[in-house]
Amino acid sequence: MGQAALDGSVLESLLEKRKIATLEELKKALGTSSTMTVFRKLKPIGYQTSYSHRGKYYTLIRTPRFDEQGLWECDGAGFSRYGNLLATSQHLVESSDAGVTAVELEAVLHVEVKEPLLALYRAKRIEREKIEDLYVYVSREPGQKRSQLLRRAAPQAAWEIGEPIRESSLSPELRAAIVLFYSLLDEQQRRLYAGLEAHKLGHGGDRRIADLLGIGVHTVARGRRELLSSQVQRGGVRQKGGGRQPVEKKRQK
Repeated sequence: MGQAALDGSVLESLLEKRKIATLEELKKALGTSSTMTVFRKLKPIGYQTSYSHRGKYYTLIRTPRFDEQGLWECDGAGFSRYGNLLATSQHLVESSDAGVTAVELEAVLHVEVKEPLLALYRAKRIEREKIEDLYVYVSREPGQKRSQLLRRAAPQAAWEIGEPIRESSLSPELRAAIVLFYSLLDEQQRRLYAGLEAHKLGHGGDRRIADLLGIGVHTVARGRRELLSSQVQRGGVRQKGGGRQPVEKKRQK
């Protein structure tokens, strides 16, 4: 075996020329059948394995030109700035604007991801929410999870400013998105949102929104009045002085 093979430069030259190679191709270049020998030669020059094809392909660590998502593809093999398929899937879930479904993630990574997503969920590295018949995978960080679910609901909704909810035109998916969005709001936000939609509907809106969201018609009417009169508390849910009084104060005569 020559010095070139001993110092690993033959592998470096091969990967520079071809960009990616399989373990068998690297063994052949070294003239060895030993997997450990290949890894010993790769380590000093720096290498990365593909997240696709079960890590079958190797490249020099300096070769990939990662895109904005941290991904690079060469001859059908996928490489990630974040490492293997599990780590890559976790990062893409956590950094997504509105969570991801398995189908959405597969469209990005071009590999099957149902099992990796399930493994991450079972290991408590990500969370998921079922919306209609689909699981949406989201971050475990509470603030990011809330933001992702809100954005997941928002694009589907017909309840943008100027476009009132019309229950007769709601699909089951859109109805579920609206209820999910509503459930993520705090007490005051729920009341104001219901009041806004009731106002946009006009006559009879309070009852229709109350029935849709499963709340009292008086709550809807209160939210509408507060919104139109600008009686909105910023930075808190209850009005100043609201809520349960301290025990000492209640006992005063």
